[in-house]
Amino acid sequence: MDAVAIKLARSEWAEGSRRFDEAVRADRRLLDASDAVIDELRRRVGQTFTLEELAAAYETAEHWAYAAVADHAAFPGWPRWLTDVLDATFHHYARGATDYAP
Repeated sequence: MDAVAIKLARSEWAEGSRRFDEAVRADRRLLDASDAVIDELRRRVGQTFTLEELAAAYETAEHWAYAAVADHAAFPGWPRWLTDVLDATFHHYARGATDYAP
């Protein structure tokens, strides 16, 4: 994965995080959905990872994140928020990357 693709992914994550932060004010259950995604993300990339590894996990995230939220944090209407939950979760998780720079 090249630097441009990683930069684009980070931009998507930041924008989704802004939308998530607004939405969570109205529905705190989104935090539980994010926690379910974080748990699965930890299993997939671990606690020591690079932004490239995180961006690679993002490429297939909709499939496994859907299952994670459905199994552990589902609530009425949650699927419409999945993209924002994903982006916000990846945005925050990226800060733990070994090569993270703001």
